[in-house]
Amino acid sequence: MKILSPKVHGVLDYVVVVMFLAAPPVLGLSGAAALLSRVLAGVHLALTLLTAFPLGPIKLIPFNIHGWIEMIVGPVLLAVPWLLSFSQEPAARNFYVAAGSLILATWLVTDYRADPRDGRSEL
Repeated sequence: MKILSPKVHGVLDYVVVVMFLAAPPVLGLSGAAALLSRVLAGVHLALTLLTAFPLGPIKLIPFNIHGWIEMIVGPVLLAVPWLLSFSQEPAARNFYVAAGSLILATWLVTDYRADPRDGRSEL
């Protein structure tokens, strides 16, 4: 069921940026886990700013492409703790598994076919 409008998805995208920025100091992430979190904050901010939807000011990337990117990123984040060898660090492992799961869940319920100019504020 596609219940998230482009506008609500945009709000969640900015929350994700804050989440990635806050994770290292709040969760005590270090090394590769912390660096990746900061890089992902920047990449996700750039993607959000460049997406053609209500909260994307530059509107270069079609909203459905934004969705494809998130469909790929979600599973990759689930695997990252093992790919980058920090799966033995519970805070880092759990953060990336949770982030990947949340991004996948958001992808599943977002209406990427909605008119990207749709300013609906309801879920």
